[in-house]
Amino acid sequence: MRKIVHRHLGKVVAGAAIAVAGTAVMVGITLPGTAGADETGTDNSGRAAQQAAQGQGQGAGAVPPGVVEQAPEEGDRGTGNDPLTDDEMERAAKLAASPQLRTAGEDVEGDRGPQRVGVDLAEPDADELDRADAPRRAEVTFYDYKADALVTRTVNLDTGKVEQTVTEHGVQPPLSRAEYAEAARLLIADPLGAGMKADFKDATGKELTSPDQLLLNGAVYRAAPGAQPAVLDKCGEHRCVRLFPKVKNGPWIDARSFVIDLSARKAAKLDIG
Repeated sequence: MRKIVHRHLGKVVAGAAIAVAGTAVMVGITLPGTAGADETGTDNSGRAAQQAAQGQGQGAGAVPPGVVEQAPEEGDRGTGNDPLTDDEMERAAKLAASPQLRTAGEDVEGDRGPQRVGVDLAEPDADELDRADAPRRAEVTFYDYKADALVTRTVNLDTGKVEQTVTEHGVQPPLSRAEYAEAARLLIADPLGAGMKADFKDATGKELTSPDQLLLNGAVYRAAPGAQPAVLDKCGEHRCVRLFPKVKNGPWIDARSFVIDLSARKAAKLDIG
């Protein structure tokens, strides 16, 4: 016998798809199928002696030697137009994340360094189309929440060099798993998430406290004139998402009326009837 679940958000969707209404432009909708030593002592004489020894031969205010980062290992490599291997994607991401980028940017959780969004095989240059030895390149995309900008860096996997960097505003690629998780975390913590938590408890008998309890997908939300509360008017310039949460091994939860502005770290409700 089918179990009836109370409907706090309007309904809990048990099907394999959700019909999305509204005037928002949504992109890429795909519903998923499924320590150190003890330092508490008070004797600091050993540490002081070590620091004094390290300071010998250096003048007052001397700058310690810089640390040179080692290039990431190449690992498994593809050829031609083969999809990037896992090793190539990881290497490309490390090469693209320069110290300056890591220092200046900010990720979806507000930590230092931009949010990695994707790593894809780059198209060869026009004069390389017929070359069997054409270099393999990767396009690594980051979203910098500090500047609300998409940063795309083209990495030559043969030379290990970043050949091009493009920074764009108002461009919103599909969201990463980390961004879906943060959107769910913000909604769970917001009073607007009360209905979603109630539906989760109806379906599982448990409290919803973490995004890890859900299967998450969603879509980028762009503001349309008069189609949303004013708090969401910057969506498109800001990074905003509508979530499609699903109880693990359970039903979909209809959360289409909520939009989470990841840039402003706020949630709002749409009037979609």
